[in-house]
Amino acid sequence: MAAVPPAPVSATQLRIVLAGALLAMLLAALDQNIVNTALPRMVGELGGMAHLSWVVTAFMLTSTTTTPLYGKLSDIHGRRRLFFVAIGLFLGGSLLCGAARSMGELIGFRALQGLGAGGLLVLAQAVIGDVVSPRQRPRYQGLFSGTFGLASVAGPLLGGFITEALSWRWVFYVNLPIGLLAVTMIALGLRAPPPGRARPVDYVGALLLTAATAALLLLLAWGGTEFPWASVRSIGLGVATAVLFGLFLWRETGAPEPLIRLALFRNPIFARGVVVGGMMVFAMLGSTVFLPLYFQLVLGMSPSSAGAMTLPQVGGMVLTSVIGGRIVARLGRNKPFLLAGLGLEAVALASLALFAWLGAPPLAFLVSMGALGLGMGMGMPNLTTAVQNAVPYGELGAATGAMAFLRSMGGAVGVAVSGAILSGRLAAAGAGQGLGALTEHGVQVLHTLPPAQQAAIAGAYREALMGCFLLSGLVMTLAFLLVLGLPERRLRNEIGDAPAE
Repeated sequence: MAAVPPAPVSATQLRIVLAGALLAMLLAALDQNIVNTALPRMVGELGGMAHLSWVVTAFMLTSTTTTPLYGKLSDIHGRRRLFFVAIGLFLGGSLLCGAARSMGELIGFRALQGLGAGGLLVLAQAVIGDVVSPRQRPRYQGLFSGTFGLASVAGPLLGGFITEALSWRWVFYVNLPIGLLAVTMIALGLRAPPPGRARPVDYVGALLLTAATAALLLLLAWGGTEFPWASVRSIGLGVATAVLFGLFLWRETGAPEPLIRLALFRNPIFARGVVVGGMMVFAMLGSTVFLPLYFQLVLGMSPSSAGAMTLPQVGGMVLTSVIGGRIVARLGRNKPFLLAGLGLEAVALASLALFAWLGAPPLAFLVSMGALGLGMGMGMPNLTTAVQNAVPYGELGAATGAMAFLRSMGGAVGVAVSGAILSGRLAAAGAGQGLGALTEHGVQVLHTLPPAQQAAIAGAYREALMGCFLLSGLVMTLAFLLVLGLPERRLRNEIGDAPAE
């Protein structure tokens, strides 16, 4: 499939496009974290405690299911036009979320916001492929990894500050000036692509993929909480997921313009790259999502101190993503850095499991968190560059969308598996009721429980998290082995070079 890339841009245009794309990434990444700390205030004003989880679930559903469609549409119509659509939906959803008068309205508007966020996550990374060659791309992709990591730490802190100082509604309103600045920069810096032939869009395939993804995400979100894993509803959602994904694959084999061209998976770099991307996020979220609670429950730290424990991870991620990106751009080879990142992540996760088993002090965890961040900074941006370098320019958006989709799914599965391990271990230790109280009222409720139950919860949590770290370390080791056997393809110096398949 041949495609003509946009004309080269000047250094000034490149800086404008990069700034706009980074702001777009910041919007989507920040919104995944900033809302959580404001949820109690939302319930206090709007009511609807029983539907609170849908404020997060609705956003996750729409943002995940739309990533492949945005990628494909951007290959057909250009990244510039789709950026305007995605930012418009996101900002419209943000404005309506801030003005919501009931929990039902808030959930619906969060779904609308997610429709835009899915595009921002894909387009922010794909647009660099329109203005920067694969050889130079690592130095810029590293900035996106750093932005995402920074947003994951700053989001909860910023959400708490805004909620306390102003109102939970400003958690959404703060998106408006940032989004308007981002869309202005994209409009000024990014040129429209040259006109090409009309191509159909596989909306049937998109609908099947959306339905299959929704069924799987609902199973992961509700399984073990709303209903048992071994229940009729769990089995029904599992069967629906399998059938719908099967129908999607069947549709893609015969569609004139498939959403994801299955022949791409015959390309080993693309096939293993998108799978490894999902495994990396599985390991990262599956191991670290409950880590702040471990610091509070087991090590007795305050919430602010527990949050600060993640700073070495973010610092390491920013450091290696920026410096490593410059080195890779100079050498034109990224496989050694990708392997080093995956290996370092595997060792860091294994060390976290060891420190949890030994009951090590916080300083030991800080070392492991720093090593984990260093590995992530080398792994994530180089994997994205490798996948984009391995596909024709005309399928850059579809490839980036597929990677973003599998990363989102990997994170959802990782959190669900870790949650199941945690719940099962606490239930086996007789601390299941304590877990329910912690979930509903926070860590402070631990001090109201009998000393024996406090000790049981802390001990069970330590053992459960050790299991989560071990699983994540094994997954990351497998990812390392998958990349180890791949042939290395030097990074291209031209944007529009189409590799032979």
